[in-house]
Amino acid sequence: MSLFTRRQFLGTAAAAAAAPALAIDPVKRPPGKPQLKLSLAAYSFRQALDLKKGSMTLFDFIDLASTLPLDAVELTSYYFAEESDAYLDKLKAHAAAKKLAISGVPVRNDFCQRDDAKRKADIEHVKTWTRRAARLGAPTLRIFAGNLPKGDTLEQAQGRVVAAMQECCAVAEKLSVTLALENHGGITATPEQLLALVKPIKSPALGVNIDTGNFHTADPYADVAKIAPYGVVCQLKTEILPNNKKEPADLGRMVRILKDANYHGIVALEYEAKEDPRTAVPRHVKELRKLIG
Repeated sequence: MSLFTRRQFLGTAAAAAAAPALAIDPVKRPPGKPQLKLSLAAYSFRQALDLKKGSMTLFDFIDLASTLPLDAVELTSYYFAEESDAYLDKLKAHAAAKKLAISGVPVRNDFCQRDDAKRKADIEHVKTWTRRAARLGAPTLRIFAGNLPKGDTLEQAQGRVVAAMQECCAVAEKLSVTLALENHGGITATPEQLLALVKPIKSPALGVNIDTGNFHTADPYADVAKIAPYGVVCQLKTEILPNNKKEPADLGRMVRILKDANYHGIVALEYEAKEDPRTAVPRHVKELRKLIG
């Protein structure tokens, strides 16, 4: 099966990012049938990529990914050995040489923090990585909302998160990067909580990062279906946790949920199971390649 070209990937990503009010209106999508493109999250090799005790660099990760039937790689910010423009340019060029696009850059942040200085630092962190994502040619930047501080109310925390994301969206819009808010527990533990943060923001630079393994409710498949219409990127995991009980995910069912939502964009395998990723990842990538088509 032939891979999508880098130009095709970037064209589809740009069309998805340009869809007006995608974050608040689940109906407006690029025209035509769903187009899913396959990426691999660097987080799948988090132990090997650990900057203090790992055995792999992001360049090594890209080399490994190039041996698999992938369209792109997702470069997690935690594993950047440097943050200079020169380093970013080398990563971008290396991925291009291996015929892989950079689908996105996940960052870690907490916009729920009550401490104004700490929250402002995280806002600036997201803005900085938005600029880096743009330099890398990555269409999305994965962000978090955060956790409810002790003694705080959900409404107050939601207000801080919405305000922080609005500020970050102003930068993202200028750089043609879409911020992708993940269902990462905390105050995004349910679809309703996640969408309560996304819907108030009137910006095409905000969407949802669908993490298929992060709902611990009775029916994670139903919850993924609720947020899929708002998705701009999907991190697909090989396990789910209905009622906090781990079990293998039905990958075919997850892909069908995305297609039923007319999803256009990246499906990034984010492997977190116990098997060695060097043996498990290639197998799952090949399965997903068939499912995505």
